[in-house]
Amino acid sequence: MSAYFDHNATTALHPAAREAWLKAIDKHWQNPSSLYREAGYASQALESARERLADLLGAEPERIVFTSGATESNNTLFAGLARCLSPDAVVAISAIEHPSVCEAARAWLGRARVHEIPVDAEGIVQPEALRSVIAQEQPAFVSVMAANNESGVLQPWLVLAEICREHQVRFHSDASQWLGKVDATSLAHCDYVTGSAHKFGGPKGCGFLLLADAAESFPLLHGGPQEQSRRAGTENYPAIEAMVTALENLVPQLSAIRYVQEPLRDAFIQQMKAAFPKLRIISGNAPRLWNTVLMVMPEHSNLKWLTRLSRLGFAISTGSACSTGKEGSSVVVNALGASWEELRSVVRISGGWQTSPEDWAALAEAFVQVSKDLK
Repeated sequence: MSAYFDHNATTALHPAAREAWLKAIDKHWQNPSSLYREAGYASQALESARERLADLLGAEPERIVFTSGATESNNTLFAGLARCLSPDAVVAISAIEHPSVCEAARAWLGRARVHEIPVDAEGIVQPEALRSVIAQEQPAFVSVMAANNESGVLQPWLVLAEICREHQVRFHSDASQWLGKVDATSLAHCDYVTGSAHKFGGPKGCGFLLLADAAESFPLLHGGPQEQSRRAGTENYPAIEAMVTALENLVPQLSAIRYVQEPLRDAFIQQMKAAFPKLRIISGNAPRLWNTVLMVMPEHSNLKWLTRLSRLGFAISTGSACSTGKEGSSVVVNALGASWEELRSVVRISGGWQTSPEDWAALAEAFVQVSKDLK
């Protein structure tokens, strides 16, 4: 048996998204910026997709800029801040941000201007911690992700956004992992939100940036006047349509999916604890995404687990897909002050919307089999 347990890295194209993409590429393949009638229809379809996404986010459509994904969106945001903020202004980001946030911030603003907000023992940014950073560092901008890509921890971003608003500090949340797994209609309360289609059944190379207001413009890509001169380049309408369709199809099912999947994930954890008594679950007592488990294995390196499980047909990861490639790549576990031995023993399991009880049970059994083989 084989099963895919790396949904936090990327997901398969949702059937409805595939159908929407094929229909769009056949019917509205023209350039939305051109002036003839068919191009006008493509432009109308693009704006309809913008309005539908805005409804899903609880936002105004004019605030949405379509991009190639969260990495471009995050870079656009920090590049804009580098141009707009005073040279001595600082920003604050959580200690467990995705590389596309923390590395973009450091690259565009300089490391000295990027301050970290610490997390507690469960990997959560507590409101008191944010208040302290605002009081001491007086940042002009704060970024805290909505749901962590490694541990699955749900951050209190709505509370954090309100604290920032009280202090007149702009607030951004990377919602790449939140979208498609938790209701997103409150995200518009953030000043800025970024998302990526392939994390929730949409196509790769498509995403969005939600701006604080429709009047803002700080493009990363320069050229034509597309996206109200906020992102040059011909819009990829078929991919955008597929992204919005994927999210539209998932949103009505989110409660039911969680009702089914969370107990399956928890049963897997119990199976693993029974087989490996010294197993450590990262952020096990925190509110988390229903699909995610971040574990410190009591024996062997994470790369050994990954490669052996891969041979058996199970896809897992050692942490963020954007920081893997070496042992000890977990941003979260590092932020929690783990030892080198713990860092090199971290594995991440992330199931999907249709992961079956048999898939979860088989993965636990595969871990046991690999343990026997390694001994």
